[in-house]
Amino acid sequence: MRVIAGSAKRTALKCIKGLNTRPTTDRIKETLFNMISPDIFGCRFLDLFSGSGAIGIEALSRGAQAAVFVEKNRQACSCIRENLERTNLKDRGKLLQTDASAAISRLEQEENPFDIIFMDPPYNRLLEKQILIRLAGSPLLHEGTLLIAEASLETDFSYLPQYGYSLEKEKKYKTNQHVFVRKLME
Repeated sequence: MRVIAGSAKRTALKCIKGLNTRPTTDRIKETLFNMISPDIFGCRFLDLFSGSGAIGIEALSRGAQAAVFVEKNRQACSCIRENLERTNLKDRGKLLQTDASAAISRLEQEENPFDIIFMDPPYNRLLEKQILIRLAGSPLLHEGTLLIAEASLETDFSYLPQYGYSLEKEKKYKTNQHVFVRKLME
């Protein structure tokens, strides 16, 4: 696993061993960032369920102003710290070692909205739905915030309009998908 583009291009990233995390492959990561590249430069990026931090680090490498990494696994947090150090991006990255819901509550106190929120929770546990419901009325979203959920192909997102979201697009891969969502603002 490596950084694909930007200031840290080709830097190898550390990943924790075992099946607790599923690192996004370089090919899928490249496809994702090709789709969102116009929105990256200067953005505030929130990486929920960060794992190794590869997605948030890719955003920083490509010019995101700042990224907040949220991960509750202690080994994964150690990995994120090391990867931020390796890429020389630690000055623009902030790590919160806690679960996603607690992190959202903490971040709401700062009242700085994010431009892009990416989440890659464990599959088939409805965690992406819980987070999207939690964020529906949150000050962490502004009118243009893009929310991206990585999920299994079986994950149902038909509930989105019920919580004021519009589905912008879906990108399906062999075993998973990226779902791109925006909040409908009144």
